[in-house]
Amino acid sequence: MTAVPTDRPTIDTVERAADSPDITQPWQELGLRPDEYGQLREILGRRPTSAELAMYSVMWSEHCSYKSSKVHLRQFGEQTDEMREHLLVGIGENAGVVDVGDGYAVTFKIESHNHPSYVEPYQGAATGVGGIVRDILAMGARPVAVLDSIRFGPLHAEDTHRVLPGVVAGIGGYGNCLGLPTIGGETVFDESYAGNPLVNALCVGVMRHEQIHLAKASGEGNLVVLYGARTGGDGIGGVSVLASETFSDSGPTKRPSVQVGDPFMEKLLIECTLELFAEGLVTGIQDLGGAGLSCATSELASAGDGGMRVDLDKVPLRDVSLAPEEILMSESQERMMAVVEPADIERFLEVCAKWEVEATVIGEVTAVSDEERARGGRLVIEWRGERIVDVPPRTVAHEGPVYQRPFARPEWQDDLQADSAARLPRPTTGDELAETLLRLAGSANLGDKSWVTDQYDRYVRGNTVLAQPEDAGLLRIDERTGRGVAVATDGNSRFTKLDPFTGAQLALAEACRNVAATGARPLAVTDCLNFGSPEDPDVMWQFAEATRGLAVGCRELGLPITGGNVSFYNQTGDDPILPTPVIGVLGVIDDVRRRVGIGFDRPALTLFLLGETRDELDGSEWAHVVHGHLGGRPPLVDLAAERRLADVLATAAESGLLAAAHDLSEGGVAQALVESCLRHGFGARIELGEDVDPFVALFSESAARAIVAVADEHLADFQDRCTATGVVHQRIGTTTEAGPDATFELVDQFTIPLADLHTAWRSVIPQTLTD
Repeated sequence: MTAVPTDRPTIDTVERAADSPDITQPWQELGLRPDEYGQLREILGRRPTSAELAMYSVMWSEHCSYKSSKVHLRQFGEQTDEMREHLLVGIGENAGVVDVGDGYAVTFKIESHNHPSYVEPYQGAATGVGGIVRDILAMGARPVAVLDSIRFGPLHAEDTHRVLPGVVAGIGGYGNCLGLPTIGGETVFDESYAGNPLVNALCVGVMRHEQIHLAKASGEGNLVVLYGARTGGDGIGGVSVLASETFSDSGPTKRPSVQVGDPFMEKLLIECTLELFAEGLVTGIQDLGGAGLSCATSELASAGDGGMRVDLDKVPLRDVSLAPEEILMSESQERMMAVVEPADIERFLEVCAKWEVEATVIGEVTAVSDEERARGGRLVIEWRGERIVDVPPRTVAHEGPVYQRPFARPEWQDDLQADSAARLPRPTTGDELAETLLRLAGSANLGDKSWVTDQYDRYVRGNTVLAQPEDAGLLRIDERTGRGVAVATDGNSRFTKLDPFTGAQLALAEACRNVAATGARPLAVTDCLNFGSPEDPDVMWQFAEATRGLAVGCRELGLPITGGNVSFYNQTGDDPILPTPVIGVLGVIDDVRRRVGIGFDRPALTLFLLGETRDELDGSEWAHVVHGHLGGRPPLVDLAAERRLADVLATAAESGLLAAAHDLSEGGVAQALVESCLRHGFGARIELGEDVDPFVALFSESAARAIVAVADEHLADFQDRCTATGVVHQRIGTTTEAGPDATFELVDQFTIPLADLHTAWRSVIPQTLTD
């Protein structure tokens, strides 16, 4: 048992709280609103103890309770039979789980760690990875890969140079130490993220169907075990304060300690937990992340069939001076809580000792009457022999405040949409087109990202089949059959600013295309919704429209949203970030040996453009890079066309018809061809035809499109499949020889040496960030 200091200040017990209703409490400093504090007193029938106040303040925070977003997120539960076909565990658990065939289940989820990563970039990003890995572990799965979607201010801005190196090092350092490959993601730069970077981490885990575990405390007399790292003072209030408030112009308004991660402890925790699962020693489990013990105890008790009693004195501490409120709020990392039957506790502790993981019984599941069970039992916490918490756990974990925040279409939205990029000067000559292509290829968002991704281990564990810079990460999950999964994350905040409904659907469609381009079939969705303050009606309108668009899009594509995260208060002062829904899509491929990469790997391949190209340059990279312009309307969304395209890509890959495939998104056809040529050094000769505007053909960002390369022997079969499926397909050229004389040629317009393309593409690498 942890030693305690000899000086004992007055303990704020439940009995004392009932006898002293008028004591002034720091509810406002802990992030509660006046009406929320009043609601809390009404629930308890008295004032809360200081420990109860701490628990409710973190659990009712925006980040934990989803109090401003819950009314909109309910749309995600409206699922069709097609969406439920492969869904094993949906929204509400630590992560969603889907059936991927052959008895395998895959769990995946994306979450944000935005605010902590601004305050302390390395630890903020590292613990973001650690937290999402434990969510996946808590479902019963072995974590097998990580993706990261990160966004910063302008590439050469001073604050970017402060934040970016630490974030990238934190993601790489933590993931590499865990032995998890970082197989995909995004790195994006935009002025709106200056002072408020976005760090969204996704983790994938694999298990058999029968290995699924859930977060619940059931069985009277079962023991509650806290195991992993000791509890310290790091991260106290991190969720309720950092992630639920706006930054001021000079920095965070409140700076509680950011969590400190230890990936080596997490690795031990992973292996220990998997062995505990394998031996059947766990009846319920919950990781400790945001809100720490407050979250783990209340969520386990709320989801179970009984109550819970906890002795806080038994919690192992790194800092014995911590008050009970601090112990409950601490977000120290690398901790798990398990519910264990008494007959199994000896073996449970033996397994933990084997892995050098400290484990302590801190409580038990308690009985409830039938009447109490309807209300969820009681969560009772004691400290030094005194009762300091006695609450209905559901009111802590699941029945907090729910707000219908006012929202309205912004007054400036019509003017923004009326300001089309059509008025901007366009290149007309071959030289101007070539100059534009080179400029875009070397821009911050389209240029080479290897200076970021090379800091991540992409191939550890030996099951990575495709990784950055491919369209999606692809993993083998069964060595015998070759079954695998593909995962991609995407988001276009400029499109979402122009039209949030359409922008969210475009992000969903792009992630699906990226997965399909590898040869996998899209199966399920996770989302991380990054927005400004929910107290701003303009922001809430963007959020409401984006969630509506995403819900409608998923129903039309037949893909369930299995879980995710909402991150509000992403703004500095009165300036919110661009609305940024980041969408993760998981797909399944029967045999990874049939996967398709983006790179042209030989000459004389025929290049096809799939899908329809329209004059859609509003919100494009061309408008952004060349003119610094944002206005107009985003590209048309045609989800039926997206489904047809995904079907053609997957079936053609299964039949071995594709030598390469690349989805079209930012930068259009031009950027896709640049990336496909540079992947293996082969050139391309493109011929668009006489009646085609070469500028629109090269730089339009119309959706539902892809470039594919097909060998001569498969041309007829491939074209027949496109025709049968209703996918528009057009021959646009061939691949050419590699080597020092390799070129990118647009017939009758320009010829660019591939060496010059490579130089432009690599020119984005900032020396000050790579030293």
